[in-house]
Parts: sequence; C-alpha cells; structure tokens
Amino acid sequence: MSSAWASRTMSTKAVRSLIPARMDRLPWARFHTMVIVGLGAAWILDGLEAQIVAANGFAQDLDMTTPEITASATVYLVGQVLGALVFGRLTDRIGRKKLFAVTLIVYLVGSGLAGASFSMWFFYACRFIAGAGIGGEYSAINSAIDELIPAKYRGRVDLAVNGTYWGGVMLGAIATIFLLDGSLVDEHWGWRIGFFIGPVLGIALILLREHIPESPRWMLTHGHGDQAEEIIAGIEDDVRSTGHELAEVDDARAITVKPEEKLPFSKVAHVFFRVYPTRTILGVTLMVTQSFLFNAIFFTYEIVLGQFYDVPKASVGMYMIPFAAGNLLGPLLLGHFFDTIGRRKMIFATYSIAAVVLTVSAFLFQADVLTATTHTIFWCVAFFFASAGASSAYLTVSEIFPLEVRGQAISYFFSIAQISGAIAPLIYGLLIGDASSRTPLMWGYLGGSVIMLAGGIVALVLGVNAEGKGLEDVADPLSKQNAEEEGAVA
Repeated sequence: MSSAWASRTMSTKAVRSLIPARMDRLPWARFHTMVIVGLGAAWILDGLEAQIVAANGFAQDLDMTTPEITASATVYLVGQVLGALVFGRLTDRIGRKKLFAVTLIVYLVGSGLAGASFSMWFFYACRFIAGAGIGGEYSAINSAIDELIPAKYRGRVDLAVNGTYWGGVMLGAIATIFLLDGSLVDEHWGWRIGFFIGPVLGIALILLREHIPESPRWMLTHGHGDQAEEIIAGIEDDVRSTGHELAEVDDARAITVKPEEKLPFSKVAHVFFRVYPTRTILGVTLMVTQSFLFNAIFFTYEIVLGQFYDVPKASVGMYMIPFAAGNLLGPLLLGHFFDTIGRRKMIFATYSIAAVVLTVSAFLFQADVLTATTHTIFWCVAFFFASAGASSAYLTVSEIFPLEVRGQAISYFFSIAQISGAIAPLIYGLLIGDASSRTPLMWGYLGGSVIMLAGGIVALVLGVNAEGKGLEDVADPLSKQNAEEEGAVA
C-alpha cells in the first residue's frame, strides 16, 4: 500500500480491469475500519470545535455583540467554500491521499491559532483558515471513503461517518460545561483551551492516515493501473489473513478505461449541465436545504436558549448533549435503511418528518408553552431525522457523478450549500434581535421547515436508486467513455 506510485509516469493507454468489482465484493475487514477511523474521525474534531464556537465563550473576552458572534460562523463557512473549491479540484487531479494530510493540517493550524486570539478580527481570520481546511476535507475524504468501501455498505457507512460530526459536538458540549464554568477554569482561558483540543487529537489522525492507500479506483482511471493492482492485491491479502475466503470475480464485470492527462473545466461543466442536469439539480437542492437549516439552528442554539429561556452559558452544554445525541443516532440507526429501503424513499421520509416536527415546535414556541427542556426535545426528534437526511446529501453527491469529477462535485455543491448556510446564521440572528418578540423567529423556523420539505420532494422525484450498486454502475467513469469512443472496449 505504498504511495511510491506518485512519482511514476501516467499511462494513457486503454486498460481493462476488475478493480472496481474486486473492491465491491470484499467483506468488511480491518482495512475498512482503519479507513473509517483515519478519515472519518476528522468530523469529530470539526464538531468539537463547532460546539466550542457555538457556546460563545469567547464573546465576552473579545467584546463581541450578537451579530458579530453569528458573523464568526459566516466567516468560517466562507472559508469552507474557498477550501472546498481549491482542494476539491486538486483531489480529482492529483489524488485523494495527497490531500489527506494537507487539508487536516490547514484545519488544525486555524483551530489552534483561534485559541490565541487577541481581537475579533484575528479570531475571524483563524476561523476562515480552519474553514478552508475542513472544506477541503469534505471533498477528499468523502470521495476516498465512497471509493474504498464496498457497495453494499456504502450508504450506511457514509451516513455514519458524516454523522460522527455530532459525536464531536457532544464532546464539545461536555467540555464547555467545565471549560466555561468560571469557578473551575479562568474565563479568559476556558474557551482558549477548547480550541487547543483539536490540534492535539489531530496529530494522531495525521499519523494514522499515512497507512491509508490511495483509492485504487482513482489510480485506475488516472493511468496508474499497475500500482492500483498492487494496492488492491495488498487489501485482498489483508482480508484473507483474517480467515475470509474471496470468491473469484466474473470477468464480465471488468471495465475498460482510457485516462486523460487533463480534464478541462469546460468538460467538467459539460458533465454537470449537459450529461447529468437532473442530478445536478438534485445535488444542489439536497445540499442547500440541509445546510441552511442546520447552520440556522445550530449557530443560534445558545443564543435562543439564553435569551428566550434564560439558560446560563455554562449550562448550555447540558442541553446540547441530547441534541447532539439525536443528530448522531439518526445516521447510525437509520443508515441501514438507505441501503435496503432505498435512497429516494429514505431521503424524502427523513426530510419530511423533520419538517413536520419543526413546524409543530415553531407554533408551540410562538405560543410560549415550551421550556428549554421541551424545546430541546422537539429539536432532538426533528434532527434525529434531519441529520440522517443531511448526511445522505453528501452520500448522494459523492456517488451519482463520474469518478473523475467526484471531488469537484462535492466541492461545488458543498460551496453553493455553504453560501446559503453562511447567510442563515445572519438571518436568524436578526430574527432573534433583542428577543422582545417570538414572532420573527417563529417565521424563521417555519421557513426552515418549508425548505426541508422542498428538499425531500425533489429527492423523491429526481433521486437515483444507487443502493447496492457499484459506483461505476451509478455513473460511468469518463475514462470508460473515452475507451468506448475509441472502440477500445473488449
């Protein structure tokens, strides 16, 4: 599983290979667990830091108002957009593995420096850097995971990995209970320590990622067929060493590919707007709807609890823990059904149920009959379903486009989504205002419900039945199309 292939010359000759079929017929093994831990754990760090920020322990120290606090979330999301655009194209051009360390280091540097912030503007700059790193992570990591995990597990694994973000939020919530308690930790240091946790844990992830190989699928379609064979053979040997017997793969499942040295943006645009226009609409819709709702609710969570229910900052973590637990359990418990019942039906169901529960809670909030506890219960139920739906948005975008543009598909749709997500905290911050009236925020919650329902309907109409199918069956690699055009397919 060496990365020595990187210095070798790319071949543009047509190659016939069983690598995708061999990857999909593998049973679950230690290799797959290593991939999930090494790549997926980054979302835990992201969630941990996001909760540190959402708790707003820095606000008093940096003398920030409510609009300035919510603006910090917007700055972070704008950084994610830039990072996704830059690193997304790079991961398609130079490979998934090369981005594993780079994007994580950029994220951890930004996170660590945020803990040393001495002013609002320095804090904004650090949040922007951290956002750029995590934006790149979304492209490289989601692409690699989908390409390394067998087809029959892909749905549940992808949902679970993206859902672990909320495991990080839970850890962050627990940490803030102690770090923001002035009787335990000095108020000027508590929130700073929170930002230092991620970089310390991130060092272990960087070391683990060194043992994860490049995606054999990416290598095959980019002219590194021999090295791809070496990697898949190594994975198969590792699986056999655990006592698993591997059946032979029918030669009829082989694909013939002819790589291109470069993929101009004009061809990328052709794929999105001419070859798969309805899939583009589907991907953008799912990403935008979930991003708007999650960022609107999550980054104003502490403000709502504090201003409408008089919950102290140090106690917000007690409410965030069950909220995060609901978000984590949704993808973990419902993920299996995305592989069995199917993508379209489950996306529609999760988006729609979340919309209905949020609508009910919005009216009860306006009627002032909820407490901090009962409102949190409603949010827990709504986001149990919404979180599974949101995770499936990343799964959908990652699997419905050709391999050669997979990273860019994630980055472009993610970027569009984050623009809407960046606006959401600002809008909801203005709706909260001085908390003199609940009506504006009620309309904000109802608007979020309508947006989610719209996303579910689009998924039901335009969704792709990708469950149990190999990535190459969902969307032909462009290199396979090249071979067909030249009559190279056997």
